[in-house]
Amino acid sequence: MENFQAKKLILLFMILSLTISGCNAQSYKRSIRNPERALFGKSLNTKKVKYREAPSIMRAKRKQAANQEKLKKEYNANVKENRKRSVEIQSPEVKTRMLDNRKESDSKYREKKKKMGEKSRRVSKKYK
Repeated sequence: MENFQAKKLILLFMILSLTISGCNAQSYKRSIRNPERALFGKSLNTKKVKYREAPSIMRAKRKQAANQEKLKKEYNANVKENRKRSVEIQSPEVKTRMLDNRKESDSKYREKKKKMGEKSRRVSKKYK
């Protein structure tokens, strides 16, 4: 009789172990991650809420953007004027040297930019 009970327990444990090893939830890689989509065809919480800002807010944003653009132009004009003035106050020898240095640095910058462009083109061809 005891032997019969032991066989029942072993059989029960074997059945349980086989069913547990067979249950791998969502082993399929393309499984649907959102269960709502599986049930209803599409997710319920994907509605886009449309809203309009108040005209006063839109006006204020436009005004702020125009003000930023104006400040940027003024800044660039001021920098340009300061550069001109810094060259004008120098002696003639220093002026020529400054202009030559500026030309040289511009040419070096152009060469560097050209090299970087060629390098990026090569890299983009490599990974096509």
